[in-house]
Amino acid sequence: MTAGLVSPELDNSVSYAGHNRISTAALSTVTQAAAAESFGVQMNEIRVSFSDAAGRLAISLATPILISPLATLLRNSTEAPPFEVTSSSVWNRTIKAKQHVLETVARLTGSDVARVDIRVTGVRFDGTGQGRGRVQ
Repeated sequence: MTAGLVSPELDNSVSYAGHNRISTAALSTVTQAAAAESFGVQMNEIRVSFSDAAGRLAISLATPILISPLATLLRNSTEAPPFEVTSSSVWNRTIKAKQHVLETVARLTGSDVARVDIRVTGVRFDGTGQGRGRVQ
């Protein structure tokens, strides 16, 4: 076994000197990445803002959502999409995305996330029909 190649987990019971800060830009990028993964859109399409929730972090997202065109939904397709585009309603996908974003941001940044508020701003088609479109 080679020493020094694998970093051991830090012992949380030990106090380490110094400060750790996660910039707003880094927190925004992590949040956008988690939301983009959940909604199947580009990170630059997602607006993120943060606020205080009794000392905890509250996240607000404004994002479009990727869906399959209606014609695709009506066809019996044996090919599964790379993410959950057709198997659930926009409402259910948004609820699942809240949990995913909350857990991902908390795990990657160490932030104490109180809640995630999501506003769906539009629809992007997944390209299985007539190409990418936009409906608002």
